[in-house]
Amino acid sequence: MNLIAIYAPLIGLVLLGLILGRYLPKVVATRVGQFLFWVGVPISIVAFLRQADLSGQVWIAPAIAWIAMILGVVFAAIGIHFRRYVQTNAIPWRRPTQGSFLLAAMVGNTGYLGYPITLAIAGTQYFGFALFYDLLGTTLGAYGLGVAMAARFGGSVHNYRELAQAILINPSLWSFGFGFFFRQVPLQASAAAILQGSAWTMVALSLVLIGMRLSQLHSWHSLPRASASLLIKMLLVPLILGSSLSLLGINGVTRLVLVLQTAMPPAFATLVIAEAYDLDRDLAVTALAVGTIGILFLLPMWIYLFGN
Repeated sequence: MNLIAIYAPLIGLVLLGLILGRYLPKVVATRVGQFLFWVGVPISIVAFLRQADLSGQVWIAPAIAWIAMILGVVFAAIGIHFRRYVQTNAIPWRRPTQGSFLLAAMVGNTGYLGYPITLAIAGTQYFGFALFYDLLGTTLGAYGLGVAMAARFGGSVHNYRELAQAILINPSLWSFGFGFFFRQVPLQASAAAILQGSAWTMVALSLVLIGMRLSQLHSWHSLPRASASLLIKMLLVPLILGSSLSLLGINGVTRLVLVLQTAMPPAFATLVIAEAYDLDRDLAVTALAVGTIGILFLLPMWIYLFGN
């Protein structure tokens, strides 16, 4: 597998975003994010669904996603309690810090980063696994279980009716339903080419957006705590699940795609939730930044271990 062909666009587009983010007003990144959320990502989902294989084992992806999130929360909780016994004189973490630690170990960036990496490594045929993992796993987990934990550890309970409404109006979920039926509609070659070109443009723009947002993150005070959560999220949980998938008869590229989604760094949703529920924002920011850089170093290992 040509890692240079994979890394060149990933690193190049993120670096472009870093440069743009330092010179453009912050509102530009906000507008780009809103455009991708409401228009760009839905277009990509509809386009790539036309070529994705949705038969056979694809429906196991959401189950793997939920198992990964639950494992992340369990191991993170064990780590928090184990620290009390190892470091007897250590100052106990505040509840907001515990909440951010749990979120960072649970919710991965399976959309804006997981989609491009899956497409670059496995192609559009296996996009369905990444899509089901993200929409029916990560998205529901972040704004369901994730928000419930944030409300508990942040000491504030928001309007759960508004939460349910935010999930229901998520354009990615609606575009998934539309794209599922639209994939049966024949298109002329020119129209199909325009749709695919638009989808790949949105993928590139999502990587640029990651760089723009990373350029605005400047907190490194919580590096030890963030590193501990990333060891759980990006190393321990993927190793356990990747080694266990063979027992379920899942091997080859399918297993690699699921492991990669499991190993994604913390999602931007963790920062959004941390800010909304008064959790430890510094920890959320640091985990997000370090994790996004770390996936570049871990990617070859996952390909070597599970890409056969």
